[in-house]
Amino acid sequence: MPDLLLELRSEEIPARMQRKAAGDLKKLVTDALVEAGLTYEGAREYWTPRRLTLDIRGLTARSADQREEVKGPSTKAPEQAIAGFLRKAGLSDVSEAQVVSDPKKGDFYVAIIAKPGRPAEEIIGDVMPGIIRTFPWPKSMRWGAASMPKGARFGGVDGKGPESLRWVRPLQSIVCVFGPEHEETQVIPFEIDGLTAGNVTYGHRFHAPDAITVRRFDDYASSLEKAKVMLDAERRKDVILHDARDLAFANGLELVEDEGLLEEVSGLVEWPHVLMGEFEKEYLEIPAEIIRLTIKTNQKCFVTRPQSGEGLSNHFILISNIEAKDGGKEIIHGNGKVVRARLSDAKHFWTRDQGNLPDLQTLEASAQKFDLDLKKPLDQRMSKLDALNVTFHAKLGTQGERVARIRALAAQLAPIVGADPVLVDRAAVLAKADLRTEAVGEFPELQGLMGRRYALLQGENAAVAAAIEDHWKPNGPSDRLPEDKVGLTVALADKLDTLVGFWAIDEKPTGSKDPFALRRAALGVVRIIMERKVRLGLLRVLAKGLEPVVAAELTKMDRDIEQRITDAEEVLGRYDLLDEIHEQGWYTEGHWGYKLERLEDTVPDLLSFFHDRLKVYLRDMGARHDLIDAVLTPDADDLLMVARRVEALTAFITSEDGKNLLAGTKRAVQLLAAEEKKGTVVADGVADTLLKLDAEKALWAAVQTASKEASEAIAKEDFRSAMEALSMLRVPVDKFFEDVLVNDDDAAIRANRLALLKAIREATGTVADFSKISG
Repeated sequence: MPDLLLELRSEEIPARMQRKAAGDLKKLVTDALVEAGLTYEGAREYWTPRRLTLDIRGLTARSADQREEVKGPSTKAPEQAIAGFLRKAGLSDVSEAQVVSDPKKGDFYVAIIAKPGRPAEEIIGDVMPGIIRTFPWPKSMRWGAASMPKGARFGGVDGKGPESLRWVRPLQSIVCVFGPEHEETQVIPFEIDGLTAGNVTYGHRFHAPDAITVRRFDDYASSLEKAKVMLDAERRKDVILHDARDLAFANGLELVEDEGLLEEVSGLVEWPHVLMGEFEKEYLEIPAEIIRLTIKTNQKCFVTRPQSGEGLSNHFILISNIEAKDGGKEIIHGNGKVVRARLSDAKHFWTRDQGNLPDLQTLEASAQKFDLDLKKPLDQRMSKLDALNVTFHAKLGTQGERVARIRALAAQLAPIVGADPVLVDRAAVLAKADLRTEAVGEFPELQGLMGRRYALLQGENAAVAAAIEDHWKPNGPSDRLPEDKVGLTVALADKLDTLVGFWAIDEKPTGSKDPFALRRAALGVVRIIMERKVRLGLLRVLAKGLEPVVAAELTKMDRDIEQRITDAEEVLGRYDLLDEIHEQGWYTEGHWGYKLERLEDTVPDLLSFFHDRLKVYLRDMGARHDLIDAVLTPDADDLLMVARRVEALTAFITSEDGKNLLAGTKRAVQLLAAEEKKGTVVADGVADTLLKLDAEKALWAAVQTASKEASEAIAKEDFRSAMEALSMLRVPVDKFFEDVLVNDDDAAIRANRLALLKAIREATGTVADFSKISG
């Protein structure tokens, strides 16, 4: 069977986008091919800074022929109905259709449409331009003459404006070759914006800039290797890590490993070459965290430490993309100059921050507001955040106002998490104080780290200092959680305030756009709840967090209304303006209507957003999507309990009793739903006197017992016992459908039996909606 090799080569792709883009390419291409009727044995994606590559093995050479039946109207149908059928089926005359007889429906037309299979080359050529044009880059660009406005022309090229090709960086060449493993391959020459797919690629930009002609993946990969391009990103990571370890060890040092940095630098080079640089020892006076973050953020370099493991050394590891003729001396020298300059800045700001105390007189009012001791530097900086009106967001007030909201939320969360409320309050007050330090102003990535350092220097409790650093965490799916309960509490309050605030001002994520990282914040909350077993009722907490935001809006509304009345009183008259205000919805009597409206709109929508993040988290943990949907109700705000329900349901549904009960329950629910849709009467409750057969009597007794035991187990949050109680229904449900005809001629008996099916649905519904479970 033939294989497909696809390469999209461009200018440098940002490292953070490469892995996902390669995965997206694989999914988009394979989904499109399968949808077109092709199958394949395996597919693997590759990426480097300048290319996305897809290797598909065992692709069928042609899609299968298809035969489709299109059912038409009755042979006695009006001419208009028959004409519509002919247009839909693509027939020119009714004689081309077949006539099929049905004992109940009579004779009707059927069109037999044969769709011949298509060659794989044709399908690939059809789907690829669309995939490339609509590729889901987070950010993309247009380039070249074709990006000119429509109607413009330059160098023989017509401008296409917004219709021109967009790509993350200018797309330079496309390779698309297809063919059997041991025979000659062929190019599939689809074209997009003047760029035609071929069989030519290019190696390393400096070491091997000449063209390379390829036939299939094996010679493609080997040719790139000879041209100084290491195609496999995981291999690049492995080479960088082991070479860096070996180089550090050879110099009596130990590499400080960093998985995130390793992932990034592997996406910056096609031919990694590991080198070691150094800086003056005097810079080791700077805290180790600042040195590490400065070198990592600005130069993408690793730091090292003595083999004793204490502190840092004055040597760093850098990754070059070339094998320099001088052994890398100039590269090391250039990186060293930049590292020394950044460390010099860091040392300057670190020293100034320790001695730079603001004027206490200007901060006294803010100090009283936060009950701060202005003899301590962090308290002064926190007060300065409020005194200087440092804006968090134009619609959400200053950082000082935000800290007040976080403080209130943290006080509510502390007993739930089990943290010391005094330490939590202190940590919440100081959490943002380092935003006013010069070090953080110059190096924003040091937020939290600087706060922890200063907190320890001024004698704060170790848990408070740790919480100041950790309240930003987790900052991604692989980031660690805060160290202790104080940090967990402040981190929860910080993220919940962010989410509630931006939801309140309608700045929610849309599509791939999430400028305020709200998905990351919500996932952080989910991770804290799941991994630290926090029982948190989100509905109440979100409503509480919304109160100060709404209160601030109402205050602003009052001021706006008062000003409008004052300004327009002479022209319109007081009462005319009030009527206008009411008509435009600026003010609701007593403000209660406005508050209630915001709660009704914002909180449920934000809870639904948490549900989406929970689904992502649980699926990543291996949970089935249908089981998550089966237990997740719109008002489920205890996410930890949702996860426990999913866990119990997973164990139950994979057992023999669970599988059989699922089948019986779904049959009952489907039959009941069909009758309800028809408007068939269903009794309000099951009447014992109308139960005529032993099977229905036994089922009713089992339903009552199972419902009682399941409800008691759920009240104790013992979901496994609730599932076991429901398993009692398996045998009586099966027996019921064997012996009982639900749609009895007697309307009362039929309504009673449907009520019995409704009782089954309600009993199983106490633990999950079985209708949403596949199988």
